[in-house]
Amino acid sequence: MSRVVVALGDCALVKCGEAGSIADQRRNLLAAARPLVELERAGHELVLTHGLEPDIGRRAVPSSPLDVLAAESQGQIGYLLAQALTAQLAMEGRSRTIAVVVSQVVVDPSDRSFSAPGEPVGPVFDRATARRLASSLGWSIAADGDGWRRVVASPQPLEIVEASSIRALVAAGEIVIASGCGGIPVSRTQAGALAGVEAVVDKDLAAVVLAESVDADALLLLTDVAAAEFGWGAPDRIEIRRLTIEDAFAGVADGSFAAGSMGPKVRAAAEFVRRTGKVAAIGALDDAVAVLEGRAGTTLIEQSLVAVW
Repeated sequence: MSRVVVALGDCALVKCGEAGSIADQRRNLLAAARPLVELERAGHELVLTHGLEPDIGRRAVPSSPLDVLAAESQGQIGYLLAQALTAQLAMEGRSRTIAVVVSQVVVDPSDRSFSAPGEPVGPVFDRATARRLASSLGWSIAADGDGWRRVVASPQPLEIVEASSIRALVAAGEIVIASGCGGIPVSRTQAGALAGVEAVVDKDLAAVVLAESVDADALLLLTDVAAAEFGWGAPDRIEIRRLTIEDAFAGVADGSFAAGSMGPKVRAAAEFVRRTGKVAAIGALDDAVAVLEGRAGTTLIEQSLVAVW
């Protein structure tokens, strides 16, 4: 038996062209539950995490700060995912206890991303509206195509506040869903309290912290593509089966793995292998077991003496 942290890509919630309604999310999570339960049936301990709820921050002027919106999204998606897993298990005549842990992730208020926010959130505005909102609400804004959007910091996740509780639940034999949406960003005050932070934490980097926190044997980053590729989208693209962490970091730095899609997953997988020496892989959600076993997807390796793609 191995302990596996599975980070579900946004495609598990909303497919391309969908509105992202609750009905869409329920249908997609029911489909996602099948390969996840296949991993569980193979004897692996599962800790699951996921991306943001599609409508988070979409209102022109959100009624809640981003940390509260992340908490709301964690609760909603965690509930729907737990229901989907329970339904899949029931179809197999089985039942398991599933624990959803609303998780806070500690960030450093002096993280350099706060001085240069660049993570877009919320809807696209015309320039005049964006400037008015920025002036009245203290937002940072940036051009996005033909419009303008609010941008916020994306600080490095340092620790999960509820890590000990998550470990205890896993040790008790429960399937755990935790640290969704990258976690609720918080900072520690001088008095030792926790304060919410207006930021968005990268969900894949947060998955690395979660995997380290539970001493996972493997980290799977599952999405809607079969593997990472060199030359993504080009006719002569090359699917990568094995990727060294050196080449992974180099590819993220030079843009070979795009910042808005595969880049964060490659970086997170490489970080996990670099920090732990354990298994990290990227691949299609439907191929979860094969990705874990190295028969599909892209597996990160520490080094290689020969070309591996």
